[in-house]
Amino acid sequence: QLQLVESGGGLVQAGGSLTLSCAASGQSFRSYTMYWFRQAPGTERDFVASISRTGTYANYRDSVKGRFTISRDNAKNITYLQMTNLKPEDTATYYCAAVQKITITTLPSGMDYWGKGTLVTVSS
Repeated sequence: QLQLVESGGGLVQAGGSLTLSCAASGQSFRSYTMYWFRQAPGTERDFVASISRTGTYANYRDSVKGRFTISRDNAKNITYLQMTNLKPEDTATYYCAAVQKITITTLPSGMDYWGKGTLVTVSS
């Protein structure tokens, strides 16, 4: 069982930066692969980034490579998404998710736990 709470969303100008946090509570945080997804109004929920249990490996959607960095602090049970050079098309509600089993899935249906999301708005 895991509970996830996102924070750090807000309004930022295009080209700016923002860092999101996902605080996890529950047992065995270190056994979960952690994910960020995002969903804009009227669109599907899309994969953004994932990070392995020890933080050794990370994966990103092509449109954020070089701009976003996912990281985790297992001592604090927090997963981060550092976003730089933000674009208006990055505007979305960002969701933290977790998977306990070993997997390479990037599908929302593969997630075991979800946070409720935090809104990021990038203005032009």
